[in-house]
Amino acid sequence: MNKHILRMAGVMMSIMCSAWIASAQPAATPPQTAASAPFVLGPPQEDGGPVVVRASFEILEISAINDDKETFEFTGIMTLKWRDRRQAFDPAAAGVKEKIYQGDYQFNEISPSWYPQLVLVNSAGSYDSQGVVLRAEPDGTQTLIEKISAVAKTDLNLRRFPFDSQTLTAVFQVLGFDRSEVTLQVDQTGSAIRSGLSIPQWFIRGVSISSQDRPTFIAGKPSVTSGFVTAVDARRASFYISHLVILPLVVIVLLSFSVFWIEPSSTSDRMNISFIGILTAVAYQLVMNDTLPRIAYVTWMNACLSLSFLMMVGTVIVHLTVGNLDRKGNAALALRIDRYCRWVFPLAYVGLLVGAFLVTFFIL
Repeated sequence: MNKHILRMAGVMMSIMCSAWIASAQPAATPPQTAASAPFVLGPPQEDGGPVVVRASFEILEISAINDDKETFEFTGIMTLKWRDRRQAFDPAAAGVKEKIYQGDYQFNEISPSWYPQLVLVNSAGSYDSQGVVLRAEPDGTQTLIEKISAVAKTDLNLRRFPFDSQTLTAVFQVLGFDRSEVTLQVDQTGSAIRSGLSIPQWFIRGVSISSQDRPTFIAGKPSVTSGFVTAVDARRASFYISHLVILPLVVIVLLSFSVFWIEPSSTSDRMNISFIGILTAVAYQLVMNDTLPRIAYVTWMNACLSLSFLMMVGTVIVHLTVGNLDRKGNAALALRIDRYCRWVFPLAYVGLLVGAFLVTFFIL
């Protein structure tokens, strides 16, 4: 009897120890199924073709145009519209006719859904996104609205300065997908300039947007991606420089030619007037030094200042020649030279200015 009881107690102890050991071991992890694994959605291609994204851009503000760096700062609203049937929903079940995600936090709520990311190709500084709104319709149509502020590099032709007009361009392209996957189409109806937009010393005449395919590298391989270009047509307001600098300088130079009506024997008086004009031209160049763009080629304004200076230097050479002739007794020849210069200098000066204007406007 006692042996039977001891045998039963041993069996019970073995069962309890086995259960304890089994509970101490970690449970086997079930294999991860495809449904539970993390995934990333690609572009919503239909029938094997690229997803079509309609793009528009509204310019809200152009805060500055830098002639030296050839950049401009702008703020605008970019709108992208495409269809992703994977994001379709039943309005009755969702309780809304349209899903709206505002701000980065709500926008991230639809992750991992796909959306086109555009980058500013000719960025020359900061690129800030100040807000984002995504509107999703029941059929899967997605509308992404984003406000951006950026600095863009653009090519400026300043040869006609200060009578120049410029085209300010901002070039955007799709990031990470070639044109066989994502194609941008321009929506001209949504591209515009905010009413009343103005820039100091500039007039804004219009904006245009056009699609553009650009060569690029995707994952280290050469490819072609889709993009678009926003071009702003701007004309410089030349009133300040033309009326406060150019016109007074031209009048001063023309008045300095009055020295040819002074007697050839009064060399010192003639020289004083000419040197006053030369110093005035130098002063104008110093004043305009902060206004003129620091570029490697000659603008019309540079030509105007240089011609004004050289013409007044030429009067000094004439004074020395005429004075020397008068001292040697050739007063008649000196007088003829003065009479000749009374017409040659003004006509040559005006002709050179007009010639420089024509060259910079119609040849270069």
